[in-house]
Amino acid sequence: MGNPIEFSMTIDGKAVFGSRHIDVLNPATENVVARAPDAAPEQLDEAVASARRAAPAWAALPLDARRTLVARVGEIILSNQEALAQLLTQEQGKPLAAARREVMTAAYWCAETAKLDLPVDVSSESPEEWVRVLRVPLGVVGGIVPWNFPLVLAIWKVAPALVTGNTMVLKPSPYTPLTTLKLGELLRGVLPPGVLNVISGSDALGPLMSEHSGIDKISFTGSTQTGRAVMASAAGNLKRLMLELGGNDAAIVMPDADIDAIAPIIFWGAFTNSAQYCLAIKRLYIHEDVYDQMSQALARLARETKVGPGNEEGVQLGPVQNRRQFERLKNLLEDTRNQGGRFLAGGDVPKGKGYFFPITLVDNPPDTARVVREEPFGPILPLLKFRDEEEVIARANDSEYGLGGSVWGADHAAATRVALRLNTGTVWINQIHTLKPGKPMAGHKQSGIGIENGADGLLEYTALRTVSSKRPH
Repeated sequence: MGNPIEFSMTIDGKAVFGSRHIDVLNPATENVVARAPDAAPEQLDEAVASARRAAPAWAALPLDARRTLVARVGEIILSNQEALAQLLTQEQGKPLAAARREVMTAAYWCAETAKLDLPVDVSSESPEEWVRVLRVPLGVVGGIVPWNFPLVLAIWKVAPALVTGNTMVLKPSPYTPLTTLKLGELLRGVLPPGVLNVISGSDALGPLMSEHSGIDKISFTGSTQTGRAVMASAAGNLKRLMLELGGNDAAIVMPDADIDAIAPIIFWGAFTNSAQYCLAIKRLYIHEDVYDQMSQALARLARETKVGPGNEEGVQLGPVQNRRQFERLKNLLEDTRNQGGRFLAGGDVPKGKGYFFPITLVDNPPDTARVVREEPFGPILPLLKFRDEEEVIARANDSEYGLGGSVWGADHAAATRVALRLNTGTVWINQIHTLKPGKPMAGHKQSGIGIENGADGLLEYTALRTVSSKRPH
């Protein structure tokens, strides 16, 4: 095996290497596939200074000019789809088909976000006064991106930040920095220097960003625990925050649901991306009248689904992305077994290289079980039996999280009645994960602060300015 490929950061439109590096592993083999720079604090300072220098000219560009450049970012992503997808599979582990979809989605998000408008409201008019309400850039945005969907979640931050006239310092996860670093490389010469700086580093780099006095807003996607730390360290200069955090999403299957029709949709709603997905179904409540039928259908799908390295033909789910998460899942599995849990599928972690975790279904554990209370962020799903509507609503809402949820049933009115009582930012009825650039997403409770996507998400990257003008006589 040759030396690992060395990747570079992008600061002020130029390639920048570091004196230190982090090894990037392929989670299917545990082999080092590349090295990424481990940015020093001084390099973060350089990236922030570059973004601050670029901010006035970028903000002064007409909105349509910024939109055109953000749409161009999407075109660049799409024209490099295969190379980016291959890189994404190597570092993240997901099947190549899923990686290609992620790259396409990132490009689509750029194109559609570039069509969103910034409102100018006339709040009052009189013979004496004219009052307009404008939306202006915040300045420099720090984006901190997780390892589950590294490219598309980066674009969820980059596209609205740039359209609204901000500049950015973007940091990918140390587990999956390569695709984002490659994006920075591809955009040198496309965006003006300093508008998008891409840096990489260890977990120590994130706190330096969230407390940095030169960053005006942090947009963070990750765990609730880390989100709390970001919020605390950002308090020093009262940074604006967008925190898209954890979820323990409940799906509710009503007694009249068409099990044959919905079982595959629910299965993939739970296990897409090896269940490393904040909006994945993580608690599945099934009415007792259809529990056996539904659990058997899901167990059959679990047995039929091929798990393996993402670059192998026919693989549908890849490995867990990193050892830390892999060990956490094994601990959760062992705890479930020690508490007397019964597995309808999975339950035995294969030996050998790679962080491969079996698709695991837990048969009706108690609500107090860790596998119910915690967010697994991996392919282990508790199936929970319920009897009546009031009971299941109370149980579904008994969580510190409130990101998403779904209700499934033939009686649309009844399903809607239940859905509207779920304390979540997004709720689906007889569908799931229909995310779109124009559709806002927000977490309730400890699932986050702020809004992503849509016109509301765009405004998160702006400050309000009221212009009150006396009319000349």
